[in-house]
Amino acid sequence: MRLKIVWAGILCVTVGWSMSLEETIRYALDHSTALQKSRHDIEISRIGREEKRLEKFGEINLVGDYTHYNTARTLAPLTPSVMQSGAMIPETRDLFSIGAAYSVDLFTGFARQRSVEISAISQTMSQARLKLGKEELIYNVRSIYLSLLALEHRAKAQRRYIASLESLKSQINDWIQAGKKAVIDRLKIENQIASARAVYEQLRSNIESLRASMGALIGKDPGRLRELSIRPVEGKLNLRSLAASIPALERIRLKDLAIKRSQKAVEKSQAAYYPRISLDAYGGKNMGRDEAHSLGFSDETIWQIGVHLRWKLFDFGRRNLSVQKARIEAMKAQIDREQAVRDLKKLLRQAIAKIRSARASWHQAKIQERLSVKTASIERARYESGAGTINDLLLAEAQRSIAKAQRIEGRYNYQKSLFYLDYILEKGIRP
Repeated sequence: MRLKIVWAGILCVTVGWSMSLEETIRYALDHSTALQKSRHDIEISRIGREEKRLEKFGEINLVGDYTHYNTARTLAPLTPSVMQSGAMIPETRDLFSIGAAYSVDLFTGFARQRSVEISAISQTMSQARLKLGKEELIYNVRSIYLSLLALEHRAKAQRRYIASLESLKSQINDWIQAGKKAVIDRLKIENQIASARAVYEQLRSNIESLRASMGALIGKDPGRLRELSIRPVEGKLNLRSLAASIPALERIRLKDLAIKRSQKAVEKSQAAYYPRISLDAYGGKNMGRDEAHSLGFSDETIWQIGVHLRWKLFDFGRRNLSVQKARIEAMKAQIDREQAVRDLKKLLRQAIAKIRSARASWHQAKIQERLSVKTASIERARYESGAGTINDLLLAEAQRSIAKAQRIEGRYNYQKSLFYLDYILEKGIRP
């Protein structure tokens, strides 16, 4: 009776709503914090790309300074025409200046262009990581969902098993009072009931733990789970045909992008061999109190514009080392891609083997359950007639319970293995 009340309490917690597997996945995709971070990463990459693109326009700065000299200075440089004019020239020891300065790189050896291209590749890589994050999230949701279904079915089966033992105990009590059975039989079945209750409590604990994991993954309690239709897939899985899709997978595309980005980094490092050309312009006023002719506070307008060239001729080999390091990183990226292909082939082989093993285990578990049901029925009849012992009956009942649990686990493990193959092949996201 206590078990019925406890199980009813669990159902009351989740009876308010129910979610199918597809609904759970959609909710997870909309509310996953990991995916939200990935979307922010894409936006950060886009902003970084735009930031690099805008560098070609240079920058405008408001500049100003104050300098005190030990001797008076003119507000503007002296030119021959000014000196010959005979006009009074203001002089001051406290010189103020304020103006605007504009600077821009006209040529950077293509380093800026390579930076923009690298930023664009990084943005594409962020989008690829988002897709892979969705695939991983979908697989995790599916895996936990199936595990929860399996545990709930096992818990129901365990309750029925306990109820069966309780019914048998009641019959044994009647037989003891009638003098047909010994008291030791009741003690043995009570021990079996206690063990069954312990298994049931462990199942309940596992269910609550998985529900907590699902809640953390999708952002809320999944409620009551809906049953899935699980059927064996017809036909054989061909490793060669599945492996043919590896180059088109997002994991490999991500590695290809990493190779492309590293190649652009090599080109960017080679920009150090080219000259750099920049333009600088300034316009403003120099101001100060005249100390030579008592002209009061005076100012002069100053502006200038210039183009500068800087070409590094010798740096003791630093440029060569920088290019060499970038080329090594490019080679590493190529090796990473080759290893990723190998790892995916291994995972595909393991996934196919897992599907075959899970299907065989499920099939054998169904056979064992049918046989254990017949065995338990025979042992019960033998015990009631006095031809069998309580030990034989309890062993048969335990084996029947175990076989049922294995059949439940086998069914959901088979579907889980199919979902794992979908995860490897990136088929979790439906168009």
